[in-house]
Amino acid sequence: MRSSRPLESQTNSSLPFMKFTPLPFSLLLTILFPLSASADKVRNVLLIVSDDLKASALGCYGNSICATPNLDRLAARGMVFERAYCQGTWCAPSRASFMHGRYHGKGGQNMGSFFRSQGLHSARVGKIYHMRVPGDIIAGTDGEDIPSSWDEKFNTRGHEAHTPGDYACLNLNLFTREQEGRQSTAMPHRMFVSVKADGKGSDQPDWEAAEKTVALLRKHREKPFFLATGFVRPHYPHVAPASYFEKYPFANLPLPPVPEDDWKDIPKAGLSKSTSEKTGIAKWPDNQRRMWSAYYATVTFMDAQLGKILDELDRLKLTDSTAIVFISDHGYHLGEHQFWQKSNLHEEVTRVPLIISVPGLEPGRTRSLAELVDVYPTLCSLLNLPVPDTVQGKDLSPVLGDPSATVRRAALSLQGGDHGLRSDQWAYLRYRGGGEELYDMKNDPGQFTNLAKDPSHQPQRKAMAGLLQECLRDLK
Repeated sequence: MRSSRPLESQTNSSLPFMKFTPLPFSLLLTILFPLSASADKVRNVLLIVSDDLKASALGCYGNSICATPNLDRLAARGMVFERAYCQGTWCAPSRASFMHGRYHGKGGQNMGSFFRSQGLHSARVGKIYHMRVPGDIIAGTDGEDIPSSWDEKFNTRGHEAHTPGDYACLNLNLFTREQEGRQSTAMPHRMFVSVKADGKGSDQPDWEAAEKTVALLRKHREKPFFLATGFVRPHYPHVAPASYFEKYPFANLPLPPVPEDDWKDIPKAGLSKSTSEKTGIAKWPDNQRRMWSAYYATVTFMDAQLGKILDELDRLKLTDSTAIVFISDHGYHLGEHQFWQKSNLHEEVTRVPLIISVPGLEPGRTRSLAELVDVYPTLCSLLNLPVPDTVQGKDLSPVLGDPSATVRRAALSLQGGDHGLRSDQWAYLRYRGGGEELYDMKNDPGQFTNLAKDPSHQPQRKAMAGLLQECLRDLK
């Protein structure tokens, strides 16, 4: 662990007779400015984006059920941000925000375009900006991609719900191997679809994404590159080879605890539009467990594809010159509060994985608050590039060098005109209609007791409301 004492206080005053040989200037700079020295090693960037992945599903974030050995491997050599938050609570706004480094996504030069202008070869594989899943995956189309971001781009394809195998639509309690009648693009029950796919997964978009990424690493290893790879899992439909489902027998999986009166102190605006009762899955507790099994299966399958990329980085000896960033666009509800899916300001949706591996920097874990808009300026810093004036995120480099450092007082999430703010201890949610939620995250991490109207917590509510106003002023 790096000492926090001033350098001069670390000499041994009991040995005044000792003579010290002056250090070479370059070595002295390395000691005094370790992050700068490490940044000199960063030539390339690999950005890997998962889809609908909640941080709490990963082994490196404390999950003891879901197997994510390759993410755990990346975490062991990187900095794990335990409290990172998305700015948009569904795919399109979140992805636009982190690619532009701006809360609302619009304006300024996007990350890919900027890195191109600085001499890096920029390439995309799969979903980085918003794509409809499954629609754009089935069609192999660009979605809301921004062409200026890339020198080359590659869309991944798959049959999605129509993948041969054991199909289920779990909120309707339907199970079949037939192709006819499967829920797919724009159909109302597609969010509860899973397929235990035949074969080993070579027909899956994430398999294709990994293979193409490996090919691009080989092709461009001699030049500085920015390579952005987007996996679509665990976004619905939850499709993975059947062997991955077998790792998670549904009967063994616990459901999240939900108090009977959980909604009594949640404002109407804070209730998800997708609840157990509305969707029909409330009738099928075992199918709720099957949803967890399917989610975990697709997470582990995605993790296996990540492993291929990490292996190739090591084989090509690119790990020593490449900053690797792993994120998800947002989290996901799987029955917490009887909520399902996303587009909600509660913790399971807003908290995301963020792992940054930088050659030459010590790995670690940090509880420093971070936002996805911080990725863009941090990568600029690691590449020794200026940060464009339009970027609103903060450089996380101080935290990469010292896990106890902080760069922001709170993390902001946006849902239409509603706002969520996460500080060290408090989560504050405020809605356009005037409703509020306040949670003590140290004593109530599940967000079961809304303290916004509790007389004894009005100082905290007012402080968080004031801090939110400060954050919103900074967006203008």
